[in-house]
Amino acid sequence: MDNEDYKDRDISWLFFNERVLLEANNPTTPLLERLKFLAIFSSNLDEFFKVRISQLRQLKSVDKSLRKKLISKPNKKLKKVLRIIDEQQQRFGAIMETIFKELLKEDIHFVTNEEVTSEQKAFLNTYFKNIAADCEVFTTDKNPKLSDGGLYLFIAQANDTYHFVKIPTVQHNRFVEIPGNGHSFIFLDDVVKMHLNELLPQGAIEASYAIKLSRDAELYLEDDFGDTPLADQIYDALHQRKSGQPTRLLYDANMPETYKKIIRKTLDIGNIDLFPGGRYHNLSDFFGFNNPTDNPDLTYKVQVPLPHPILSKTKDFFASIAEKDQLVHFPYQSFDAVENFIVAAAKDGKVEHIKISLYRIAKASVLTDALLLALENGKKVTIFVEAKARFDEKNNIEWGKIFEDKGAKVFFSIPNIKVHSKIALIERTESDSLKRYAYIGTGNFNAKTSSIYCDHGLFTAHPQVTGDLNQVFSTLERHLIIPKLKRLLVSPFNTRNVFLQSIENEIKNSKKGLPAKITAKMNSLEDKTMIDALYRANEAGVQVRLIVRGFSCLIPNSANELPTDCEPILITSIVDRYLEHGRIYLFHNNGDEKMYIGSADWMTRNLDRRIEVLTPILDSDIFNELNDILKLQLNDSVKARVQDADDTNTLVSLEQEKPIRSQYAIYEYLKMKGETLSS
Repeated sequence: MDNEDYKDRDISWLFFNERVLLEANNPTTPLLERLKFLAIFSSNLDEFFKVRISQLRQLKSVDKSLRKKLISKPNKKLKKVLRIIDEQQQRFGAIMETIFKELLKEDIHFVTNEEVTSEQKAFLNTYFKNIAADCEVFTTDKNPKLSDGGLYLFIAQANDTYHFVKIPTVQHNRFVEIPGNGHSFIFLDDVVKMHLNELLPQGAIEASYAIKLSRDAELYLEDDFGDTPLADQIYDALHQRKSGQPTRLLYDANMPETYKKIIRKTLDIGNIDLFPGGRYHNLSDFFGFNNPTDNPDLTYKVQVPLPHPILSKTKDFFASIAEKDQLVHFPYQSFDAVENFIVAAAKDGKVEHIKISLYRIAKASVLTDALLLALENGKKVTIFVEAKARFDEKNNIEWGKIFEDKGAKVFFSIPNIKVHSKIALIERTESDSLKRYAYIGTGNFNAKTSSIYCDHGLFTAHPQVTGDLNQVFSTLERHLIIPKLKRLLVSPFNTRNVFLQSIENEIKNSKKGLPAKITAKMNSLEDKTMIDALYRANEAGVQVRLIVRGFSCLIPNSANELPTDCEPILITSIVDRYLEHGRIYLFHNNGDEKMYIGSADWMTRNLDRRIEVLTPILDSDIFNELNDILKLQLNDSVKARVQDADDTNTLVSLEQEKPIRSQYAIYEYLKMKGETLSS
C-alpha cells in the first residue's frame, strides 16, 4: 500500500523482527534465551527473503505498465527494505558478540579452529572421521546444485581450482562439545575447515569462507492480489520464472571480491543476490543449543503445562462438554485436552463420524494416530487437508494420502482459496438422535507448536454453533456452495460484514453519547477497509485498543489530529518467551458485549480468500475468563511495546503498583483458578 494513510506491510514486518532483536539484546532475558531470540530473528529473516523479497524482485521484472496497476514501486521499496535489513544485521552481529562475551563469564567457550589446543585438535581429528562421509564436495565447474538453506564452505586451492563443501548440520550437531576449560564448543563449520586437506588432497588450501544460499518459495500472488485478472497477468508475465531460484547468498564479509565473482558466475546469480554476513551463518541452529551448565538462571524456568481443571479429570469427555462449554489455553494448559478429545471419539462406540481440518500436520502425533484408530474401528472420518500450507505442502499431501489409503474421506485444497480454520466436529448417536460436539481453535492441531504458541480453543455442544460448523464441513465437502450461518463467522462468507457492522454499531453508539469500545488482538492488521473503519471509529470517539503481534498497516493519529476528547488508537505488541498467536475480538455493544475467537486476522486474505472460522463466546464463565486474560495482555508493562506512527518500538509506560508480564501472569491466573475449582 503506497499510501500515506497506511504503513507498508513489509516495512512494518521488519519492525516486528526488530522487536525480536530487542529481546536478544535485553540483559534481563536469560543469556541462553537471548541466543534463541537471535535464532528466531535469523529464521524469520530467512522466510522473509524466501517469500517477500522474492516477490518484490519478481515484480520488478514485469512490464512497467503492469507494475503501475500494482500501485507499487518495487525498486524503491526493495532498496529501503534491504537498507533496514542491513542495519539490523549489523546490530545482530554486535549483539551476538556481546552474548558470547557474557557466555565466557559463565564458563561457556566458543573456540575457533585457529584457537584449538593440541588436545582439542586430537579429539577433533577422531571426531572428523565420523562425519567426513557426510561432507559433500562440489566442484565449481560442474554447475553445482547447492541446497536451499544449506551451509557450505567456498574453498580456493593453490592450483586455481575452487570447490564447495557442504557442512553436514542435518546429520550432526552444529555445536561440537570439546575438551577444554569449562564447557567448550566449536562450530561444525570450523571442524570441517580444520580437515579440508583430507577432503581435497589434490592441492594446498589457500582460503575458505562460509556461505549460505536461500532459494525463493513458491510465489503466492493470491495472498496479495486474490483470484483477480491482475494476479493472472503477473503470473503470465513471469511464466519463465524458475521456482526455487536463488534469492540470497550470505557470505563472510571478509571474502575478497575475486572469490565473490567466481561464486556469482558459478551459481548464476547477480550482485544484488549477495549479502555480507559474519563468519557463521544459519544461526537459527541456536534453537538446538541446550544449557551445558548446572546454572538454571541461563534459561527460562520451566513452566509445566497445567492440567485442564475439568477435561483432565473427566471420565466422559462428551458429558463434560454437553454440560458446559470448555475452554483451553496453550501453552499454559496441556494439549492433551485436544488429543484426548479425538482419542475419545476414536474409541467411543456411539461416535459415528469425525470431521477435522488440518493446516499443518505433525510428522507423527497422538492426534494422527487417533484418526487412524478411528478408521480401524470402522468410524467415518472426513479430513480436509490444506495442500498449500506454505513450507508444509509435501508433508500435508503425504499424510492426506495415508488417511485416504486407510479409508478416510480426504479433501484437498479448494481452488484459489486456502482452508486456514482450526476446527473439528464429532457426530455421536445419543438416545437414538444425533448430537454434535465441536472444537474451534485459534491454533493448529499440533502438539509441538502448542508448547510455544499462545492459543485458545473452545469445546462446545451448543446446537447452533455445531450446526453452523456442520454447514462449514458440508461446504468443504462441496455439498454446499454457501453455508447458512446462525452463530459462526466464516470467511469468506460473513466475517467481514459482521466485523464491519460491529464497528459501525460502536460508531453509532458513540455518536449517541453511549460508551463505545473496540478491543482486538490479532497477529496482523493489513486490510484497508477494516483499517478505514477503525479510523472512522476513532474519529467518532470510539475507544480503540489493539494488540497486534506482527505487522500493522494502521497509522495511529496523534492526539492533536483528533477531535477533542478522542483518544488516539493504541496498538501494542507482545514479544516474550512464547509466540502470541490467539485472535480475540471484543465489542462493547452498549454493555451487552460480544466476543469472538478464531483463526482469522484482519488481513484481506483472511477475510476474503481463506476458509476461516470464528466462534462467539456464549458461556458467561468462559467470556469472563477470556476477558480477564485479555486485560492482563492489555496491561502488560514488561514485554509490550508500542506500535506507533514512527515504529519506535518503545516499551509501554503504564502507572501500576506492580509491573505485569502478561504471559507469566496468565499462567498464574490459570493455575490459581484451577486450584480453586479443584478445592
